[in-house]
Amino acid sequence: MFSEESLNAFLAHLRTARTGSDDTDDAYRRDLSRFLNYLEEQGIDSFEHVTKADISDYVTKLRSGDIGGTPLSNSSYARNLSSLRSFYRYLNRYEGIENNPVRQFKGSAERRRLPEFLTFDQMETMLNSFDLSDPAGIRDRCIIETIYACGLRVSECAGLEVSRISLRDQYLTVLGKESKERMVPFYPRCAQLLALYMQQSRPVFMEGKEEHGILFVNRNGRPITSRSIQNICEKAGEQAGLAMHIHPHMIRHSFATHLLDNGADLRVVQELLGHENLSTTQIYTHVTADRLRRVVDTAHPHAKKAK
Repeated sequence: MFSEESLNAFLAHLRTARTGSDDTDDAYRRDLSRFLNYLEEQGIDSFEHVTKADISDYVTKLRSGDIGGTPLSNSSYARNLSSLRSFYRYLNRYEGIENNPVRQFKGSAERRRLPEFLTFDQMETMLNSFDLSDPAGIRDRCIIETIYACGLRVSECAGLEVSRISLRDQYLTVLGKESKERMVPFYPRCAQLLALYMQQSRPVFMEGKEEHGILFVNRNGRPITSRSIQNICEKAGEQAGLAMHIHPHMIRHSFATHLLDNGADLRVVQELLGHENLSTTQIYTHVTADRLRRVVDTAHPHAKKAK
């Protein structure tokens, strides 16, 4: 079917244009497949024939749950619109489609959600919960410590190469979004864990296997996946007794928040995180400001009187 061919071509284009994660590709495919099913049900056989009214009907049914079975949150609604916009921009540029019925639709004006993070004590509790006599325990602790020490995205951690790590100088080179490289330093404890993992743990998993150069590997010696790292983080939070769902991005958020809390310059944190725009990094200043406000509201005698 023509629409499926266009969708597959669009997803292939995304993979070559940027370094998106498998989760991102899955979200695009899921969102757009639902849209293509809607077009088929409406008897619309060309992207040129889709009208603004069609898009309005589609997103209304999608948001209410008439399509998909579950009403969409503001963030899911905005993501679906973003998927449609990106798809139509691709159609306009690469497939000769002149129509773009999505252009005038606006996303929700919902306030950007503040990132979740761990306190320093929670982070230390989780890091200290691993059994370092077990090769897998060493690896899992090293993965989480490296994400926290360097503020890595989960895909960046999964793709780390042994040759890009300098234990002597205590820094690593990471390949971030859009294949942009950045150098990130790490602290001595992280260097010690990396050395322990590379000397005692990784050789166990790589025994008899062909070397591929990726730092973190599974028990079969293959490069670890982003999904496996997510599972490691979730399990670590559970065994540490933390009453929250731990995910890799929360650890990255903790890295940024803790740096800013301790006086780091915002532009330095931007560079360390690999953010293109400073406005993306500024969300963490809101985290700090909100927490300070809660402390004042709770502890200051005049704040208590005002209530």
